[in-house]
Amino acid sequence: MADDLLTVADFVGDALDLSDAEVTDLSNAAPFFARLPMVGSSNGTTHKYVKETGAPVVGFRAINAGRDLDSSEDTVVSVDLKVLDFSWAVDMALAKAWRKGGAEALIAREGLRHLRAAMYEAEKQYINSTGNAAAGFAGLATAATLNQLADAMVVGAGGTTANTGSSVYLVTLRDDAVAGVMIEDAPLDLGETVVQDFTDGSGLHYPAYYTPATSWIGMQIGGAYDVCRIANLTADSGKGLTDALIYEALSRFPGARMPNLIVMGRRSLKQLRASRTATNATGVPAPMPTEVDGIPIVKTEAVTETEALLT
Repeated sequence: MADDLLTVADFVGDALDLSDAEVTDLSNAAPFFARLPMVGSSNGTTHKYVKETGAPVVGFRAINAGRDLDSSEDTVVSVDLKVLDFSWAVDMALAKAWRKGGAEALIAREGLRHLRAAMYEAEKQYINSTGNAAAGFAGLATAATLNQLADAMVVGAGGTTANTGSSVYLVTLRDDAVAGVMIEDAPLDLGETVVQDFTDGSGLHYPAYYTPATSWIGMQIGGAYDVCRIANLTADSGKGLTDALIYEALSRFPGARMPNLIVMGRRSLKQLRASRTATNATGVPAPMPTEVDGIPIVKTEAVTETEALLT
C-alpha cells in the first residue's frame, strides 16, 4: 500500500473554533493487550522456554525391594519475535503551520494515534494471527493446541454457517503461562524525530518530519492447559455463547491452573446476556455480563465474527 500521509484537508482538526476534545469513529482499543503480562525475551529475537511434558514415574515399594528410577521430561518451546512498525511522518510545512502547538504538537498527536493503532494491531495478532502471514507471529487462533475441534482444549459450539464463526478464549495470564514477549532492553524503540527527504508518488521531493518507531514482540502461549477456546460460535439458533459452554470450557482446566480472564467479542457478549435473560426466573433482563464464576470478561473488537469454522 502507498504512503497515506496527512494532507491540508486534515487541518479540519486544527480549526480554532473546534473543541479541544478528540473524538474518534474508530474501535481500536486494545483491552486484552493492556492486561497481557510482558516477559523479556530469553535471547533477543528468539524467546525459548522449557515446558514440562512428562512426570517422573514413582510408586510404592516393599521393604528391601527396589524400583526403577525415572526422570521428568521437558520440551523446549521456541517463539520468534516479529517487528511491529508504527513509524510516522508529517510534511514539515504542514507541521509548522499547525496552530495548536506547532510542529511538536502535531508530531505528538500523530505519534499517540500511531501507538494506539499499533497496540490494536498487536491485539489482533495475539488473538487471531491476522497480520502478515510471513511477518507476523502465531496467536491464539492458530496455536497447535487450539486449531481443531478434536483438540482437548477446544469446545465446539456447533455453529454451521460458513465464515460467520467467532471464538471465546479462557486464558491463564501469568509470566509462566500466557504472556507477551518483548526484547527486555528495548521494548519500544522510538527514534529521534528528524527532517528527512521524502518523495511523492511522482518521485518529487519534499521535507518531512520522520519518527522511526518499532517494537519486537511475540507471544508465549504457555502449556497445554493455559488456554481453552470455545469455537464455532455463530448467529445460528442455539449456537451462541452460553454459561453452559463457558463452564464446559472451565471443566477442561486442571484444578490448580484455572484461567483468570475470558476474552470475547461483542456478539458473544450479547449472546451470553440473552441466554441469561431467557433463563431468568423473574423475567427481568439480565445485566451485561462482566464475569463468570469470578473470572472477569474482556470484550475486544479484535475478536472477529467472520472466522472459518473449525473442523
